[in-house]
Amino acid sequence: MYSISEGYAAFQNYQTWYRICGDLRSGQTPLVVAHGGPGCTHDYVDAFREIAETGRAVIHYDQLGNGRSTHLPHKPADFWQVPLFLDELSNLLLHLGIADNYALLGQSWGGMLTAEHAVLRPIGLKAAVIANSPASMALWLQAAARLRAALPADVQACLLEHEAAGTLTSDAYRAASQVFYQRHVCRLDPWPAEVQRTFDAMDADPTVYHAMNGPTEFHVIGSMKDWNIIDRLHAIAVPTLLISGRYDEAAPEVVQPFADHIRANEWVIFESSSHMPHVEERSACMKTVSDFLSRHC
Repeated sequence: MYSISEGYAAFQNYQTWYRICGDLRSGQTPLVVAHGGPGCTHDYVDAFREIAETGRAVIHYDQLGNGRSTHLPHKPADFWQVPLFLDELSNLLLHLGIADNYALLGQSWGGMLTAEHAVLRPIGLKAAVIANSPASMALWLQAAARLRAALPADVQACLLEHEAAGTLTSDAYRAASQVFYQRHVCRLDPWPAEVQRTFDAMDADPTVYHAMNGPTEFHVIGSMKDWNIIDRLHAIAVPTLLISGRYDEAAPEVVQPFADHIRANEWVIFESSSHMPHVEERSACMKTVSDFLSRHC
């Protein structure tokens, strides 16, 4: 068993909620988990708390604008930028007193944030896990178009109709989008409660997701639509684990630049998973991450 504590880190004029599973002073490098979205919550990546059973502390947090952290629904779209979340992460590390020794795992957008953090070569970062993440949004959109073209014809027609009409909150559009999600986001049916909690939270306050991404995973019109880190990946100097699923919306061609440009990397593809191996193949994913961390920090 491990201890659990929660708290808030003051950030600018706001509050970042965090939870620590385990003891930060155990002697093992703690693992910080950055959730996806942008605009999700920690709930759907809660499974990584299991790693605390090895004696390594695991820290989850809700990024600004989401979950139990300060919500800012009236902030303009240009407030929500990558540097804001980099600053928030650095502030959290300092608040917890672990800025000189930590590992970072980011899932989806969280992996993009992890890459952005790692290219800065922070002195305390000992290892990184980039899970189900694109190295550029152009590659992501190309893969999404390919996967979307394989959906049933009536689903594709419905998506196109409502995108053209701008009726992206209609029940029909949401139902058609769910067909894609069930194939390429989480293939479990029904979705685990913690995954559903995150999507319900995003429905309740989609501020960050809409500003940075857009209405759906495959209709990206937010500020991240031109994001690309490929030409900076050579700067990542720590051991890096890459994770993806065989049916992942983060398709192999989307992840490949990480493998091509990060010198010390390992890449594991989970054959029965889509975008969430941590719930779709939970035990195997936890073991993969835990073993990787044990080898490197």
